[in-house]
Amino acid sequence: MNCASANHDQWVEELTSNIKKLGIPDLPNFPNCYPAFNPVDIYRAHLTEYLAPISGAEINVIYNAIQWTTTLDKGDLILPVPALRLKGKKPDETAKSIVEQFPESPLVKKPELDKTFVKFFFKPEPLAQLLVPFILKKGIEYGFNPLNGLRDVSDPSKGRKKMIVEFSSPNIAKPFHAGHLRSTIIGGFLAHLYTGAGWDVVTMNYLGDWGKQYGLLAVGFQNFGDEDALLQNPIGHLYDVYVKINAIQREEEYKVKRLREEAKELQAKNENVVEKEAQIQDILDNGIDEQARKYFKRMVDGDQEAVNTWKRFRNLSIDKYKQTYARLNIQFDDYSGESQVKEESMQDAAKTLADQKVSEESEGAVVVDLTKHSKKLGKALVKKKDGTSLYLTRDIGAITERDEKYHFDRMIYVVASQQDLHLAQLFKIVEMMGRKDLADRCQHINFGMVLGMSTRKGTARFLDDILRDVGEKMHDVMKTNQAKYEQVEDPGKTSDTLGISAVMVQDMTGKRINNYDFDMDRMCSFEGDTGPYLQYAHARLCSITRKADLDPAELTSANLGLLTEPHAIDLLRSLAQWPDVFQNTLKTLEPVTVLTYLFKMSHALSSSYDHLQVVGSEPELKKARFALYTCARQVLNNGMRLLGLTPVERYVLERMHKG
Repeated sequence: MNCASANHDQWVEELTSNIKKLGIPDLPNFPNCYPAFNPVDIYRAHLTEYLAPISGAEINVIYNAIQWTTTLDKGDLILPVPALRLKGKKPDETAKSIVEQFPESPLVKKPELDKTFVKFFFKPEPLAQLLVPFILKKGIEYGFNPLNGLRDVSDPSKGRKKMIVEFSSPNIAKPFHAGHLRSTIIGGFLAHLYTGAGWDVVTMNYLGDWGKQYGLLAVGFQNFGDEDALLQNPIGHLYDVYVKINAIQREEEYKVKRLREEAKELQAKNENVVEKEAQIQDILDNGIDEQARKYFKRMVDGDQEAVNTWKRFRNLSIDKYKQTYARLNIQFDDYSGESQVKEESMQDAAKTLADQKVSEESEGAVVVDLTKHSKKLGKALVKKKDGTSLYLTRDIGAITERDEKYHFDRMIYVVASQQDLHLAQLFKIVEMMGRKDLADRCQHINFGMVLGMSTRKGTARFLDDILRDVGEKMHDVMKTNQAKYEQVEDPGKTSDTLGISAVMVQDMTGKRINNYDFDMDRMCSFEGDTGPYLQYAHARLCSITRKADLDPAELTSANLGLLTEPHAIDLLRSLAQWPDVFQNTLKTLEPVTVLTYLFKMSHALSSSYDHLQVVGSEPELKKARFALYTCARQVLNNGMRLLGLTPVERYVLERMHKG
C-alpha cells in the first residue's frame, strides 16, 4: 500500500467516526457519490434514503436529481420534483407530500416547499462538526476530486486519463497579442482544473514557427539583424526585423501592381511594354518574396545553415517565453509547433485522404469538399498548387502524432472563436479519414476578443508590455497612500503580482465566448469584484491568522457548537459549496464559475468581520472563530490557485482598503 492510499484510508476512518457521532451509521455508497472528497455528498445520500420511501422514486434517480444551489436563499440542496420522473403523479402534489411526510433528520431542517421544488437547509451545528474538521484535514486538497481522472473508479490500477491542453501558441517574431493572452489564461486554468480532477495533464504550446514567413524573417535578419539586440530581447528584435522586411515586401508588391497597371495602359495605347514587364519579372525573380520562398525551401530541404539559423531564433524565443510564462504560474511540458510535425505524417494523412476519396484535385491544389456534410464547413484547402503544406495539413499530421505519442483520452484546443471554422474542418476531416474515435476525443474551447488593447503609439503589444503597463498602473495606485506605501517591503514585486491578478481576473469575469473591454482603471481598482479585491480578501484572512496567535494544532479541539451567529452559519454553508462548484466547473469549463463563487464567499467574509471578531473574544469562542476563518482562507486559497493566481499574504491593500 502506498502512502497516498494509506492516508486516504485513515481519513475515511476518521470521517466515518465523525458522521457516526452525528447519527449517520456509515459512509454512503452511491454511483457518483464521493463522501471522502465532498461532505455534501453525505447529505445527498442521507436525503436520498429519506426520500425513497416517501416519493416512490428509484434511489439512483433521487440521488442524481438533488442539486446544489448557487444562492443560499434557495437552500443548501434542492430537489426539482419533476426530475424524479414519476408517472401519473403531479409534481406539485408530490412536492407537498414530501414536505409533509419528511421525518426528523439529524442533518437537515424540515424541508420547505417552493412550487414543484423542495428546498433543504442544513442544520448549523452538525454542519460545523462535519465541515470544519473536513477542510482542516484536507487542506490544499479540499474541493478537488482525483477520482474523476481515473479510467475506472472501481479499479485504480487501470490508471489515470490522459489530457492534452494546447494553449497560448504565439507566433515567433510576432506580437503576443490579446488573443494569445486569453488563450494563456484560459488554458492555464483548464490545466489546473483537470489536474485537480486527477487527470494526467500535458500542457502544450503549439508555436507558430514554420512557413514562408520564417524565410522572410531570415532574409530580414541578413539585412537588419543585430546580434546584441537579438540576445538582449530576441522576440522584440525579431519582430522589429520582421516589420522592416515585411514593409519592403509590401512595397514591392505595390510596385508590381502599379507596373502592371501602367503596362496595361501602354498596351491600350499600342505602346511598348517590354521595359515594364522586365521590371515586373525582375521583382518576381529577385525580390524579397522570392528570396523568402527560396530560403524557406532551403529550410524544408534540410539545408544545415538555414535550419540552424531558424533553430536559434526559435530557441531564443522559447527561453524568453518561459520567463514570461513563469510570472503567470504557467509551465509547458511540450513546446511543440508547426515545425515539429513530421513530413511523413502529413504525407500519410494526404495518402489516406486520397485513398478514401476524401480529397480531390482542384486546379492543381488538393481540397476536401466538406459541403456534403455541412455547407458551413465549405471546402478546405490541404495542399497548395506548388505542393507545400498548409496550417490545416500540419494540424492533421499533429493530431495523429500526438495520439501515437501520448495515447490521450482527450485533447483540448484553446483557440479564439475566429478559428471556429478551422477547428471544425480539422475535426471533420480526421473523422472522414476513418478516425472518428480520434476526432471525438478532441475539443475546441473558444473565446471572444479583448477590445481596447491598442497602445498610445499604436505599436505592437507583447505580453511583457501588457503586464508591465498594468504593473505600473498598480504601482501608481499604491503610491496614492504614500505613508502606507513606504511600509511595503518590495513594492515592485507586489505591484507585479497585483497587476497579473488584475489582468487575469478581468479576463475571467465573463463567459469565455464574450468579448470584453480591457479597462485598466477598473481592473486595478481596490473596490468591486477585481483581482486586487480578491487578493485583499486573502491577505485579510492571513492577517487574522497572524494576529490570533494560535497554534493550528489547537483547532482540532475547538468547540464548533459556538458558531451560532447567522454570519458564521452562512459562511459555513458557503464553504460547503466549494466541492460542488469544482464539479460544476468540470461541466462548464468556465473560469467565471469559480470566480463568481469566490467573490460571493469574499462578500460573506467581508460582512462577517464585525460580527465574528477573533482577537479579543473569550478563548473558546476565539478558537472556534479562528477555525472557521482558517477554513475560509484555505478555500479561498484553493480557488485562487485553481484560477492560476498567486495568493499573497500581506501587501499594501491590506492597509489601504477603504472598507
